[in-house]
Amino acid sequence: MTMVIELARFTVHPGAEEKLLAERPAMIEALRRRFPACLAAFLTQEEDGSWLDVLVWRGHAEAEEAARLVNTVPECREWFRHIEESGGLRHVVVKDSWVGGLT
Repeated sequence: MTMVIELARFTVHPGAEEKLLAERPAMIEALRRRFPACLAAFLTQEEDGSWLDVLVWRGHAEAEEAARLVNTVPECREWFRHIEESGGLRHVVVKDSWVGGLT
């Protein structure tokens, strides 16, 4: 299996951070129902206040398909309204990994 990590950098509209976080679980659940090859998701905030969404996919084709069709998932489309500016999306192939006891 060739895992792929999706990196999506963005900024959030002023005052929308609380809603972005509150709506995240329902959005991820809907995303996983529509795209079961999504293995994990991590929403991170950088020191400058921008955000980096990190999703782990089973493979490159699945990641590309989800990127192409994500706006067909109503919960995802609604969640995206909190994004002020996209800093781009890219996919990287995992060449080696180790996962410890995540808590």
